[in-house]
Amino acid sequence: MKQSPRSQVDPFIVMDVMEEARRLEAKGRHIIHMEVGQPSTPAPKGARDALNMAMDTDALGYTVALGLPELRQRIAQLYLDWYGLDLDPGRVVVTSGSSAAFLLAFTALFDAGDRVGIGAPGYPSYRQILKALSLVPVDVPTSPDNKFQPVAQDFEGQSLAGILVASPANPTGAILSRDEIARLADWANRNDVAFISDEIYHGIAYETPAETALSVTDRVYVINSFSKYFSMTGWRIGWMVVPPDHVRMVERLAQNMFICPPHASQIAALAAMDAGDELDANIDVYRANRAHLLEQLPAMGISRFTAPDGAFYVYADVSHLTDDSVAFASDVLEKAGLAITPGVDFDQQRGHQMIRLSYARSTDDILEGLRRLKAYLA
Repeated sequence: MKQSPRSQVDPFIVMDVMEEARRLEAKGRHIIHMEVGQPSTPAPKGARDALNMAMDTDALGYTVALGLPELRQRIAQLYLDWYGLDLDPGRVVVTSGSSAAFLLAFTALFDAGDRVGIGAPGYPSYRQILKALSLVPVDVPTSPDNKFQPVAQDFEGQSLAGILVASPANPTGAILSRDEIARLADWANRNDVAFISDEIYHGIAYETPAETALSVTDRVYVINSFSKYFSMTGWRIGWMVVPPDHVRMVERLAQNMFICPPHASQIAALAAMDAGDELDANIDVYRANRAHLLEQLPAMGISRFTAPDGAFYVYADVSHLTDDSVAFASDVLEKAGLAITPGVDFDQQRGHQMIRLSYARSTDDILEGLRRLKAYLA
């Protein structure tokens, strides 16, 4: 049977690393996981309790395509609480994780063959989802001087239908300032280019909170998720904020592509939004883990990286150790029992000499992972 050329996307390498780690664990090996970008904590207790109650009293059938009205209202309230923005809940689209939001955004904004600029390094699935939709991802190399974040001039001279930026970014944890976001939004507006802002790591910052693109423009698709700050990766629940005149178009797409987001996950997500104390305690763990990496990695000779502003990653240059980050990560996993992500997942050109370390697990796990890495390098 024929395979569509659109299906010929690259693997998501971190998932391959996870699978290899699982294979070793099945053989009895103890693996420390610093590869995967997910909290090791469960969904907040209030979220789990709310779902347990709903399962006894509610059929949990279809919801409306844009999501439970009370959840959309509560998400709008979050924008007031976090950013001081009075957001119309009618602009909020609840989605089956941020992945569904990207599918909806790319489908709503672009036609087959359109070119979409993404900063490199960047989240690898952007590129592959675009390819699967017959769109053309345009990797735009970013500068270490800008903490590997794209700035407006990076996109100059490109023929683009859209740009996508992330703050805090994966894999670097770098945050764009309000002024930097404003310049990107202005460039997109002047060039009639669609602007998409990935904000799924908002809530996880160590000094200055991240700014939402909605603070500088309404001409933007903002994508967020309950996966990271709310510690609900496997629940597959997220949201998107779109311009008012795009709501009905996105609603029609969502009706046909997904019917609705998972009802059970929406119930849990609504309750999770009132678990601030529990969630902020998770941030305290990430903060402590970050401090350990910033102290110990340079002592091992891994010193070429920028301290992350947010998220829970360190993206480090290991060119003094390897020019094949995939082989390097595989060797570290096999010999040290430590799973890390090769940088080529995020930057196909320069990532061969980079690795990403996730510190979203318990501090004991992170300290053991660092001990194993030190022993491997020695």
